Amino acid sequence: MSRLMFALLLALSACAKTPEPERAFRNTAVPIYSSAVLDAASLAGRWQQVGTFAAEAGGCRGGMVSFGPSGVQGLPVEADLCLDGQRAHYRGNTRLVAPGRLQLEAAEGALAEPWWVLWADADSRTLVIGTPSGRMGFVLERGGVTSPDRLKAAREILDWNGYSLAGLQMF
Repeated sequence: MSRLMFALLLALSACAKTPEPERAFRNTAVPIYSSAVLDAASLAGRWQQVGTFAAEAGGCRGGMVSFGPSGVQGLPVEADLCLDGQRAHYRGNTRLVAPGRLQLEAAEGALAEPWWVLWADADSRTLVIGTPSGRMGFVLERGGVTSPDRLKAAREILDWNGYSLAGLQMF
């Protein structure tokens, strides 16, 4: 009887789906740094997604992130992003949990991870966001057009923080 139970359990476990390993676009052995001088007020407004990391080309086009003015409840945010070829949506609040680190409240999936602002140019036109796990990273731009010098800087910042630029797709 015990052999029969063991064989049945073995057969059932063979049928179970093995979860796919989580994809990372960043070498997590490399230290990652957030912008210590980020002023949360500078985030207010609409940002166009001009780049993301994806394992395969295509999938979806760039999206947007819109930050509202900072208040008692935190910073309102609405996001419609392309992350690893899939659409990701969020509407709610985010809190600044440390310099340059945002935590979206009640977010799910990749969006549940803290967003680290890796770099913002001096005029707050380009924003580079990543996560310590490397599951996502993206480039935002006010106005949707990134100048060649800011794009070069964004790529260098991602590389310096351990991201593999081979997976970076620009829209």
